[in-house]
Amino acid sequence: MAAPGAAAAEPAEVGWLPLPRLYGRITAQELGLVINTADPYSVTVGEHYARRRGIPPGQILRVQLPVRASLTREEFTALDEAIRSRMPTHVQGLALAWVQPYAVDCNALTSALAQGLEPDLCAHSCAATRITPYVGYAGARPWSVLGMRLAMQLAARSVPAALAMIERGIAADHTLAAAPAERAMAYLAATPDAARNVRERLFPPAGPVPGAPALDVARVRSDALPAMRRILVYETGLPRVPAPLGGEWLPGALADHLTSFGGLLDKPAGEGQMTVLDWIDAGATASYGAVSEPCNHLQKFPHPQVLIQAYAQGISALEAYWHSVAWPAQGVFVGEPLAAPFAPLSPVAASATSAAAP
Repeated sequence: MAAPGAAAAEPAEVGWLPLPRLYGRITAQELGLVINTADPYSVTVGEHYARRRGIPPGQILRVQLPVRASLTREEFTALDEAIRSRMPTHVQGLALAWVQPYAVDCNALTSALAQGLEPDLCAHSCAATRITPYVGYAGARPWSVLGMRLAMQLAARSVPAALAMIERGIAADHTLAAAPAERAMAYLAATPDAARNVRERLFPPAGPVPGAPALDVARVRSDALPAMRRILVYETGLPRVPAPLGGEWLPGALADHLTSFGGLLDKPAGEGQMTVLDWIDAGATASYGAVSEPCNHLQKFPHPQVLIQAYAQGISALEAYWHSVAWPAQGVFVGEPLAAPFAPLSPVAASATSAAAP
């Protein structure tokens, strides 16, 4: 990973950044599902996801795409036009039920669908990219207000792994809306890798997350990790995180590593830099990684404070990850998009849950 500038030798601890109050969240009623009928993985995973999450049939789009890492610009344009013309206007986000394709040239497919291609990116992939308007938006209707549908891929190394990821996302919902007996943990790991440890300067103080009665931050070191329990967030900066990747993962956990090619979803396990699929294999529910050399610009990777605080406000994994990346053009968002452990139960749902309890 190339570094555009020298990293600070000893980052000073910073306080919590103020994050605006976020309103609402995207649910199954506002999520579109895209299935590639040319890909057996996509058909199986997509149809299972539609059943388990209750995606309305009118919000399911079936297309035919090549099963390879990158789409040509012409193939991307056809896909983008199909989604724009055939997806209902109330749909605010997209679940893409496949592993490949995940890129369009040097752009990530999730970003290209959400906010358009940046065609000049390949000429200098280490340059600054377009800032997403979503980082300054506090509502749950990005398509209606901003003209962008947040996208995430239901990607895993196998169909069984994808189905397990989906079940973790479903199991996460509402679990941390009230303080549980044991608090969830966000582990932020500093590393000796100077170029990839640049996010350490953004790590918040250890201790309780403001406004989140069920979540604590632990600042740790990658070369001396403690026994990690009840992991809800795990962020670090290494080309390969030593196995096993943590300990006890909670449903809805978010995990990512800052490196050059974490978003290459066609890379075999164990080869070169690890990818986001290693986090999914380990037990995470969503992740993020670069599909082309981004250099170590902080804006191209999830901001730990924004990710943690946004998720803790009750929005979905899809929305929390998108809020945390200011320059998302080169990063692919992967996981179960609707996982929302901090989402409060509606009065009707809470009443039904109470009535069903023994």
